[in-house]
Amino acid sequence: MAQTGSDDLTADPEPSEPRPCEPQPTELQLAAAANTFALLASPSRLHLVHLMSGGQFDVGTLAGKAGLSLPTTSQHLSKLRLAGIVSVRREGRHSYYTVEDPHVLNLVEQIFEHIAPDGTLAPDPPLKDSLA
Repeated sequence: MAQTGSDDLTADPEPSEPRPCEPQPTELQLAAAANTFALLASPSRLHLVHLMSGGQFDVGTLAGKAGLSLPTTSQHLSKLRLAGIVSVRREGRHSYYTVEDPHVLNLVEQIFEHIAPDGTLAPDPPLKDSLA
């Protein structure tokens, strides 16, 4: 493409259209997704969700594993529960928290596969051979 004095040297002459077989998200879906990501944007809440993806825990156990105070952990769990990310099971005077939604579990698993322990992006795994 010849330079025409425009700052945009890589302009595509025709914008690509979404594939017709893929429905676009609704405004409500976009808002709900953004709210979910906003909740998980807190390192403490993300840590709690990651912990609960491995089982059911009471507040004290989660607080200890995450290095948070009991009141702070309770506040985070309350927000996550109200958003439907976390579920709670009461047993007598004890409450046990977990993440049961397979979509949330998959999202958390994938993000930690994508981020290396040093905080950098992990390399992509090799492509699986479809003939194997």
